[in-house]
Amino acid sequence: MPVPVSPDAAVMPTFLPRGVVAPEGGALPLSGVTILLVEDSRFASDALRLMCQRSGARLRRAHSMANAQAHLRTYCPDVAIVDLGLPDGRGDRLIRDLTISRRVAVVLGLSGDPDGRGLALAAGAKGFLEKPLQGLGTFQRAILRHMPGRFALTARDDEGPADAAVDPLALRDDLAHAAALMALAPDAAGRGYLARFVAGVARSAGDADLAEAAAAAALRAEALPQLHRLVHLRLGQGARF
Repeated sequence: MPVPVSPDAAVMPTFLPRGVVAPEGGALPLSGVTILLVEDSRFASDALRLMCQRSGARLRRAHSMANAQAHLRTYCPDVAIVDLGLPDGRGDRLIRDLTISRRVAVVLGLSGDPDGRGLALAAGAKGFLEKPLQGLGTFQRAILRHMPGRFALTARDDEGPADAAVDPLALRDDLAHAAALMALAPDAAGRGYLARFVAGVARSAGDADLAEAAAAAALRAEALPQLHRLVHLRLGQGARF
């Protein structure tokens, strides 16, 4: 007879399939897992840092493709989470490289744009995370489902995202970085990166007006002054929106 499962534990079975090893008593779901996060936003990175902390995972962060390659020359992570919009290239290129080389067992795509899912999966990613992450359990299972030899009870889906405790200075740093990029009078390519960066930060922060301004700036240069005004307004407000 199978062991009864309580409603609170319904996400994962309470018995272990043959060959599957459970973490030692009290271990967190991702205990012992090393994650390389390739993400240029400090705000998004801090939210993921908190989720890793609450899950038992070790996190290393790279802010660009070049920085990620430097990490990979020294470290061998179990999981790589790659943002699709990076300052020195498209994240799907890095995903494809990691998948072909098999340097990392589990590669996941990350983006604030839900349309990025198809791009990440086409590049070889095993899964996709949409920013802002909607729950701690969602994050944990997105990784655990690709580790068939590992068993762990995960957080419930109704446990909210970890970004409530994100350092507000991380958000301010992202906005200051965007303001510095705008001061350089970016060309079309630079404007595209800037707009994607700000849009991702705005979605993670729940700022619909800033996200809309970023989307408009991605389409036409004439919309850049409005984005400039909003970014500086948020900085003047202490990024409390």
